[in-house]
Amino acid sequence: MLMVENIFEKMLKKTRIFKNRDVLRHSYTPEYLPHRKEQIETLASLLLPALQGETPSNILIYGKTGTGKTATVKFVGKQLEEASRKFDAHCVIHYLNCEIIDTQYRVLASLAKTLGRNVPMTGWPTDQVYEEVKRAIDSRDQTVIIVLDEIDKLVRKGDEVLYSLSRINSELRRARVSLIGISNDLKFKNFLDPRVLSSLSEEEIVFPPYNAEQLQDILAQRAELAFYEGVLEDDVIPYCAALAAQEHGDARKALDLLRVSGEIAEAEDADKVTREHVKMAIKRIETDHVVEAVKTLPTQSKILLYGIILLHENGKRKMTTGEVYAVYKILCKKIGFDVLTQRRVSDLISELDMLGIINSIVISKGRYGRTREIRLDVPIKPVKEAILDDYRLEALRDMEKFIRSHLTLEFFD
Repeated sequence: MLMVENIFEKMLKKTRIFKNRDVLRHSYTPEYLPHRKEQIETLASLLLPALQGETPSNILIYGKTGTGKTATVKFVGKQLEEASRKFDAHCVIHYLNCEIIDTQYRVLASLAKTLGRNVPMTGWPTDQVYEEVKRAIDSRDQTVIIVLDEIDKLVRKGDEVLYSLSRINSELRRARVSLIGISNDLKFKNFLDPRVLSSLSEEEIVFPPYNAEQLQDILAQRAELAFYEGVLEDDVIPYCAALAAQEHGDARKALDLLRVSGEIAEAEDADKVTREHVKMAIKRIETDHVVEAVKTLPTQSKILLYGIILLHENGKRKMTTGEVYAVYKILCKKIGFDVLTQRRVSDLISELDMLGIINSIVISKGRYGRTREIRLDVPIKPVKEAILDDYRLEALRDMEKFIRSHLTLEFFD
């Protein structure tokens, strides 16, 4: 009888690249944060009153993506909780990602649940949830530090919850609350009520971008934990660091490049991770970002983009707004969607251009006026699949041949 080797056993016999790939993920908080000593000490000094039974100031933290803001706050928060147990000063750090928990109700309900209150994520009056939060916080002598990561996402939907939380201390008898807001966007303060702004931004910490040398140190520290010894060629870390330094010193980009490079090498059953693997990783990451952007597009924009893809696949590398609109109308009618006006579709084209999904330039037609010349600027296959993954647009897959046969031949001269 033929014995078939277990597929997982077979994979485990391959060359081992990763010792622990999770240390290269954004969610990992290392035991030591290179080149953030100043920010760590500043944040710790501002939170020190929590260990002395006093109320720490509210803090706003700024910096571009990948400058170590979240990692620093989590690192300092973990150390504060450890110190509070040692010194019998009860401190609780409650971390919220406002990209996910993005409404006043959700913020309060999440707080209540963390503090042991049985509050549903929808359904109660907001005032009732706030009272539950207040009672839970004030149930003992403690300091609750609420971290609102990507606070700008919350503010865009209103600052009522910030107004309430920034004033909650005046309603507490035993406990204390401090807010830490983290943002990539300095301008988000423009959306705040002046009263909220004055109470929220008592202290501010700015995180500068990393340079290439600093990124190398960060990658070297993580690589030691992530990879088996000797699997990285010498120029891989400097190359990843140099590329990320061009992207405003983004440590997340550097870590993603290193991790994906390792995954590509692993898939190839290679003995080492090389510079070529990094080049392949760049393309894969860029494609992944584009696909994620396409998945979040409004349905009408997806239909429009699908029409541009059909034109491109049929040899039309440069197309006008009129040609794109003609195909868009055919698609809408065949799958039962309302047809937007050409002016509105022109706005959608501008939005796709801003996202980098297409390239469009306005060209003069002399006495015939001006038109826009559109070119596709994304990998077609994954983008097309991302559009067709939308259950509302599944019908496009079956109709593709029919649609192509009904596109006027003038498009493809």
